[in-house]
Amino acid sequence: MILRVLLTLFMVLYLKPQNSSNTNLLFSDQFSEDTLDLDNWSYDLGNGCPNLCGWGNNERQVYSKENVSTVNDQLIISATKQGDTYYSGRITSKDKFEFKYGTVEVKAQLPEGKGLWPAIWMLGQDIDTNTWPACGEIDIMEYVGKNPGEIHTTLHTPDSFGKSINTRISKIESIENGFHVYKTKWDANQIQFYIDDALVYTFSPEVKNAKTWPFNKPFYLILNLAIGGSFGGPEVDDSIFPKEFIIDYVKVYQ
Repeated sequence: MILRVLLTLFMVLYLKPQNSSNTNLLFSDQFSEDTLDLDNWSYDLGNGCPNLCGWGNNERQVYSKENVSTVNDQLIISATKQGDTYYSGRITSKDKFEFKYGTVEVKAQLPEGKGLWPAIWMLGQDIDTNTWPACGEIDIMEYVGKNPGEIHTTLHTPDSFGKSINTRISKIESIENGFHVYKTKWDANQIQFYIDDALVYTFSPEVKNAKTWPFNKPFYLILNLAIGGSFGGPEVDDSIFPKEFIIDYVKVYQ
């Protein structure tokens, strides 16, 4: 009897699954400053040339600091057109905030319009020496204006990238209206995606190796609004500009 009690106690204390609630706030930006907090973020600028023209996706925008602003405690990424040139914004936490495992939560309002492609995503911090897709990519949220009411969540790995099989399209009527929370829970075993706390996709390959699971290292955050491109385009409705991708906050828990 005593042995059974001790065995039960051991199982409860030591074999209990780890709590993955991730309640420790590791990173938070509520964009309350007058300008972008450069302790947290850097700007990606230009059109990607000469090394990655069109940012690798035939995108049509030029990224500019002027298209990124903080107003009323919100981050505003604006898409505009001046003459024949499209402008927008992209920020990244590369070399400033990188983390391995945790919960990412972003509250955002999406812009509507054919040709727009807002995204909340992450890349492996070793991308400079371990190039894409080997570095891994976690797409927390992608939206393409030509397909209203659809949110894409995707993983890119050496085993499947570009038109990755590791993806889920969530059809949510009027997702463009108001703010919604896009969340990803990431640990050593799986990556889960949520929209407004509803689980929409779980990625957990049975075999985890460098080809199927490049997600056992630090990653960094990216927020951007692309225009056109192989996914968001190719057509762009020029009558929609200007448009805004609005982020209320970004939080990371461990």
